Amino acid sequence: MTLQSKALLVHLLTATGAIFAMLAMLAAVEGNWALMFLWLVVAFAVDGIDGPLARRYDTKSNAATFDGVLLDLIIDYLTYVFVPAYALFKSGLMPGWTGWFGIFVITFASAMYFADTRMKTKDKSFSGFPSCWNMVVLVLFALKPSFVVIVVLVTALAIMMFVPVKFVHPTRTQRWRAVTLPMALGWIGFAGWAAWVDFHPQSWAHWGLVICSIYLLAAGALQQILYGKDG
Repeated sequence: MTLQSKALLVHLLTATGAIFAMLAMLAAVEGNWALMFLWLVVAFAVDGIDGPLARRYDTKSNAATFDGVLLDLIIDYLTYVFVPAYALFKSGLMPGWTGWFGIFVITFASAMYFADTRMKTKDKSFSGFPSCWNMVVLVLFALKPSFVVIVVLVTALAIMMFVPVKFVHPTRTQRWRAVTLPMALGWIGFAGWAAWVDFHPQSWAHWGLVICSIYLLAAGALQQILYGKDG
């Protein structure tokens, strides 16, 4: 197989995320939240794989007909933002006006963030919260906090998109990658486990989700404190 063919296959792998987004949306419309999150976890795993493959096979040079960055952003918006926002609204976790507030804030702020040219830092981390609402909403489904907590969290994270605080990229941020990558893989595993057992309140998966989520949310800011904004 030629290098060009391998690069094209990477684009095709990325594009499967659109299929998983549609399958997740169909499950969400039926109120099958566990199945919806299982499809979103699959999409999340694909998103973690296609980036390193794209760099390995240099898709920009060897399959330049397709813009891999644009393709990735389109699918990320569907799987990271649009479907999770719908689930948060339709599930009743944010009742009444809070549901409308949630979907408007999440979709609008995320659209602006995805178009922000300052999204990445010098060390390949994210500048601001990287609109990972799929991760946030899955944890909310598992823990089921009060709607007041959810409103405060959604508001805070939406603001954090545009505050120059670093959030680590699991595969591209080199500092602490020996910890970050296993934490990200652990999050995927715990997320799949939690969805598989339909978010049973006694599942140990919830503790794993909380631990991994806290690390992934806080690691970049801690690096910034310890090593400076360009460290």
